[in-house]
Amino acid sequence: MADNKVKSRGLGRGLSALMADVNENTAPNGSEVERRPDMMVPIEKIEPNPDQPRRRFDPEHLEDLANSIREKGVIQPLIVRKKPGSDGIFEIVAGERRWRASQKAQMHELPVVVRELNDTEVLEIAIIENIQRADLNPVEEAAGYRQLMDRFGHTQEVLSKALGKSRSHIANLMRLLNLPDDIQSLLEEGKLSAGHARALITSDHAREIARRIVSEGLSVRQTEGLVKKFASGDLEKPKKAKPVKDADTKALEGDLSANIGMKVSIDHKAGGESGQITIKYSDMDQLDELCRILSAT
Repeated sequence: MADNKVKSRGLGRGLSALMADVNENTAPNGSEVERRPDMMVPIEKIEPNPDQPRRRFDPEHLEDLANSIREKGVIQPLIVRKKPGSDGIFEIVAGERRWRASQKAQMHELPVVVRELNDTEVLEIAIIENIQRADLNPVEEAAGYRQLMDRFGHTQEVLSKALGKSRSHIANLMRLLNLPDDIQSLLEEGKLSAGHARALITSDHAREIARRIVSEGLSVRQTEGLVKKFASGDLEKPKKAKPVKDADTKALEGDLSANIGMKVSIDHKAGGESGQITIKYSDMDQLDELCRILSAT
């Protein structure tokens, strides 16, 4: 697979080719339109791109797509190229989800559009197809932008114009890649939103706050407030939970309180043999009575 970085080459033939394919398959109102394939190819003659950037395909979504394909067939052809060094085998450039779903639907052949593309162009198109067409989580989308910039020299401005995304959207998503890996994992799993993550980017306590977001179900606004409190040091110290007393200790407290007419509290150290007894008096008469009891021989 070609691994060379191409600098400042504008949109590139790969990006232009993909955008042309996307536009030809989309009506002005945004709906899908049927396109005539170049040919029908047996499904066993089609292979996925081994350098496909997307590795995770939601099983539920694939099953929904498979059900649709069983009813209506594959309306939009896959974009493929002839696999280098393999006669009669085609490699997927765009449309791996349709190929996977078609296998589930037990389709025997698929419509394809054949393109002549080199390895670098195939990778570029695969990244962009994911960004344009799949339901990516924020980390996957940000990683796609990063690949396009690092490997192909595209700027945020070029990507913004070509993909129909605002420059600020691209910049904000790419900042998420600066978060620790465990927080990025929470984003990928859907336990944090992009709004939550953006609030954590500048915090020195991102991991601790992320745990609280998940455990307490905090909103983005609450998260922003918590980040400010951590930054200013204006946080209440957590209250220590009082140890739970067993039934025998409570019964002894009740007996002593009844005998001396004052409230008695017994605090015994767990796992030890020591502790303390607290006796509360309400006036001087009770204090005198307590002194009399304690000094009696």
